[in-house]
Amino acid sequence: MANRASPDSLAGQARRLYSEELVKGLVPLVQAVIDAARDLFDKPSEHAVFQRRRDLVQALGTGAQAWHRGIVAGLRKVLTSGVSATYPGDLPPPGQGRDALTLVSDDAIELEIVTSRLALAIMDRASWEFADLRSRVAHLEGRAELEPHDMLRAHVLARIVFESWRAAGLSLEGWREMQPTLHEEFAALVEEAYHEANRWLVEQGVLAEVDLRPFIRRAREYPVAPSWQAGGGRDAGPSIGLPANSAYGSGYAAPPGGYTAWGPSSVRGDVSDETRMMTRGAPLARSREHAEAVLGRLNRLIGRHVPAFGTSTRSQALGPHSAMSPALAHAIDTAQVDLRHRLSTRGDAGVGLTAPVMLEELHQRKQALKKAAATPEERATIEIVALLFQSILTEDRIPASVRVWFARLQMPVLRVAVTEPDFFATIDHPARRLIDRMGACVMGFDSAASGAASEGSGALEKEIKRIVQVVEAYPDTGRRVFQTVLTEFEKFLEHYFSTENEATRRGVSLAQQVEQRETLAIQYTIELRRMLNEVPVQEGVRQFLFHVWADVLATTAVRYGAQDQQTKTMKRAAADLIWSASAKVTREERAEVIRRLPVLLKSLREGMVSAGIDAAKQDENIQQLNNSLAAAFTAKAAVIPDDRLRELMERLETLEELLPEAADVDIDESMVLDLSGHQSSELDVVLDGGSMPTPAMVAWARELQVGSWYMLDRGGHSEAVQLAWHGLRKQLSLFVTPHGRCVLFQQHRLASYLQAGLMLPAQDEALTVRATRSALAKLDVDGSRLLN
Repeated sequence: MANRASPDSLAGQARRLYSEELVKGLVPLVQAVIDAARDLFDKPSEHAVFQRRRDLVQALGTGAQAWHRGIVAGLRKVLTSGVSATYPGDLPPPGQGRDALTLVSDDAIELEIVTSRLALAIMDRASWEFADLRSRVAHLEGRAELEPHDMLRAHVLARIVFESWRAAGLSLEGWREMQPTLHEEFAALVEEAYHEANRWLVEQGVLAEVDLRPFIRRAREYPVAPSWQAGGGRDAGPSIGLPANSAYGSGYAAPPGGYTAWGPSSVRGDVSDETRMMTRGAPLARSREHAEAVLGRLNRLIGRHVPAFGTSTRSQALGPHSAMSPALAHAIDTAQVDLRHRLSTRGDAGVGLTAPVMLEELHQRKQALKKAAATPEERATIEIVALLFQSILTEDRIPASVRVWFARLQMPVLRVAVTEPDFFATIDHPARRLIDRMGACVMGFDSAASGAASEGSGALEKEIKRIVQVVEAYPDTGRRVFQTVLTEFEKFLEHYFSTENEATRRGVSLAQQVEQRETLAIQYTIELRRMLNEVPVQEGVRQFLFHVWADVLATTAVRYGAQDQQTKTMKRAAADLIWSASAKVTREERAEVIRRLPVLLKSLREGMVSAGIDAAKQDENIQQLNNSLAAAFTAKAAVIPDDRLRELMERLETLEELLPEAADVDIDESMVLDLSGHQSSELDVVLDGGSMPTPAMVAWARELQVGSWYMLDRGGHSEAVQLAWHGLRKQLSLFVTPHGRCVLFQQHRLASYLQAGLMLPAQDEALTVRATRSALAKLDVDGSRLLN
């Protein structure tokens, strides 16, 4: 069996609880599927679609109960028989392996495809809860990782669900029709089941604080995979368990009145179905959804103990800010003054204020504040804010010198939390966003591990200090002061990486030059195409101008300036080349070409050298131009009228005035002439790796925030990198290692790395989301502390 834990062990009990929660939610889930099928049937559609939906509604009417019973029976079976759960007849059984070649039926392939998609949909939503549960169960069982077919893995449940669907007489076409609803409903159910299992284990004292980083760095993929990936092949089968208790031993109980008599099921979650389906594939949307779910669970938990608190947070957008009791306001002011005094006596670096010392002081201040509180809502707010900062101040990735300034934010945040209850209701509150942004910038590396990084951190710490002092100076302005300093911090980061941070300043300068050159090259190409659109220029000359000389013009303009004599010389060379390649029908014209040719060739060579083109490629380009000039001498080329040539030369002289707006230029890999020409010991341009990115991944690449840290897997090793710069329209992005090595990505290449798991956020969650989960874990164990 895959599940080594005995039924009486904590791990075994957690698995049983997980299964109980699944079965509890099956009845409303089945009804939700039936309701969704009816809604589809009621919508106008083509005749074939109408028939398919009609058949689906009829099939669910007769088969829903069988489907439900099948899932329950499947769960019971895998509890008692472990890995030996159902296997499609055409798939090789355990132990046979890949070497025993057999024909695989279409049904078996469809089973793998459908169950894999369902499992991935579940983990899109429930990956954080699963990661916590996986860590706790593995810890209890003394192993590094759950087995590939452990009952807790989503693909095991997915197989049971789909096999039961087919066994109930429901079709594959019906499943595909209902797939969005099935994915959403099962994802919500499994997330809640994981959460309840986690809550129960925390109550038993199992890993109240879970460190997810080992899992993130070990596996560069979603926490679940199809069976042929997670288990090493099709020779492995599912193994999940079900508790042997009264909920499953009493047999199947049909819903009152049958399924068709039920009303519409409630929608689980706070985000509408339409929105969630639109954003399902976007990592940012999944991260936001997770954060909102954590806040939602916090508010529900608090609401059970302090009902008025829950009401105030839900209606905050409709009413005025809450008033703080005078006694609490005075206590907060006193605590803030005391904290500032203690820091000033020990120096700004907080010498002697270690994490244990700060936590002890945090506890003492909390008790004093609770005594001053006038209402249960105020006491609950004090407890929650204290738990949040307890988690933040024990985060070992925040340097000690910066942790002190985070500690000084506790009283201003408490003041905002009491007077603006939406602090607990939305992830977009500026106080939360400020803490998350500052945390993201300082949590990516051990500041003692890199001299370059440490030298550059002084200005950042100084800015964080300034921000905290500004917040302290305006205690009664609420969210406005947090929003103001957040905006200032974003502007500071742009300036900091380009001018103040020694590890990034040179790299940002190089990246800006690359962007300027590539943008100009594309602009020159576009305008040259317009200029020559109706001019009879030899094709070889035309391609040379578009693919070579536009880059030469861009390089020269960046290096010397658009109006420099050197740049004008390159423009004149382009005009001379166009004239020389037009038909020469008189002896005088041919003599003039011969007279100008040495100077023209010299300019062409110099221009190609400046653009970094090697000698062999230069010779190849010159040979192609010679062929065009030969055609001109034999009058095989078209004649360009003198007035058109004069017009072309005038336009070349004022080319910069005609260029398209830089904001309208897309720097993608098909248009960038040769980014490899920018490779140097100071700048590493990423030209390969990853896969074709989806639109969601491209959107994610555009939303990465400057200052955030990531783990880059490249060249066989993994290293921390910090996003230091986004270019125009974020089409180029520069990352810098703690040792100062600069890595430049084009937007689609960056999206490819994100999609392939070669670039991962160093933080799996925002700082305040992680702190909220930590607070939830403690409140799950003892919710009464909210009122004590």
